[in-house]
Amino acid sequence: MEDKINFGFTTTQKVINIIGYIDSFKGKWNSIEKKENYYLKELKRIATIESIGSSTRIEGAKLSDEEIEKLLNNVKITKFETRDEQEVVGYYKTLDIIFENYQDINLTENYIAQLYGILLKESQKDQRHRGKYKQLTNKVVATYPNGTQKTIFNTTEPHLVSSEMNVLIEWVKLQSEKELLHPLIIIGTLVYEFLSIHPFQDGNGRLSRLITTFLLLKYDYLFIQYISFEHIIERRKKDYYKALIDGQKHRYSKKEKIDKWILFFLSCIEELILKLEKKYDSYEKKGKYLNNRQKLIFELIKDHASLKVSDITRKLEKYSINTIKKDLQYLTSEKVIEKFGKGRGTIYTIKE
Repeated sequence: MEDKINFGFTTTQKVINIIGYIDSFKGKWNSIEKKENYYLKELKRIATIESIGSSTRIEGAKLSDEEIEKLLNNVKITKFETRDEQEVVGYYKTLDIIFENYQDINLTENYIAQLYGILLKESQKDQRHRGKYKQLTNKVVATYPNGTQKTIFNTTEPHLVSSEMNVLIEWVKLQSEKELLHPLIIIGTLVYEFLSIHPFQDGNGRLSRLITTFLLLKYDYLFIQYISFEHIIERRKKDYYKALIDGQKHRYSKKEKIDKWILFFLSCIEELILKLEKKYDSYEKKGKYLNNRQKLIFELIKDHASLKVSDITRKLEKYSINTIKKDLQYLTSEKVIEKFGKGRGTIYTIKE
């Protein structure tokens, strides 16, 4: 495994520089997370929808982020008619489990199989191979926006999957214990190997991105919850496949190097950090001057989609209507909320 990540001098310097930037932001962000900030909840909600949408669309699903948000608002529906809906709900439930439990779970073959089972739980056609390693040869196939497909590379034969997965997981465990390789190199290498093995019959691409999120959280890169890694991959889909192919063309030979993949992987994290900084700065500017009462009003409007002054005063009885009106005027002027209508019919909604 080490031969694949034995890079030349120039590549090594690029890797060191990007990792330094990522780790610097990691320290800065983790201190932000410790502060009470109600905007983080909103950032996480948006990122979750984008992640689900992008990761399923990469594999050929058609639902937009808006359609996914509407579907998740009714996620208690017991039956999902289309395969796209089933994949979206499966991804949502798996991602939610990762967010809630990443601190208490270690990466094992058994845990990966459990995640795979949850991912495909709603997918009717996948029930026969849910949670099991593949029994048939599969390939990595790219699905493009126009519906055309292209075989990217062949993957590990079924009879070799179990042994290769065992070697991979043991390698990750050993490297984590030795602490000689940087965690981001470990994660990037694992993702590449997982996609090369393609251990399950279907859903490997989606599962690889879920495992990426799990490991980034596990290694304390907590900002991954608030900006969509999958969205970056979807936007850079061509580069994603190109980087994989570059290593894969020499699979099982001494020529197999994953320098281009690691640089791509790190550059995606670098890009999402830039996006997160921009988003957070924008949210912070909107919210930094809000007092506790104004934050309460904001949350009420957000929870109910839209409210009238009379609705807010009933819910916040201890404040006078004049005080609430002044707060609404301030929130509107700061472009945190929007108002529609006149007089008693005026409604307030969150500013998008």
